[in-house]
Amino acid sequence: MSMAVVGMIAGMALAFAGYFGGFGAFLLVAALGAVGFVVGRFLEGDMELGDFFRTRGERRR
Repeated sequence: MSMAVVGMIAGMALAFAGYFGGFGAFLLVAALGAVGFVVGRFLEGDMELGDFFRTRGERRR
């Protein structure tokens, strides 16, 4: 599945949540989607847990 299709599905989910549940539901779906994205990247190996806790000067190049 291409990233464009994934983005379209995420946008449709946010639109449905905003329409039927209001702004609070929209924010909840957006926040849970962001958490799911980060967890997915972590499980795929694209991110490391230390990436969240390093300062700017300690980043690898």
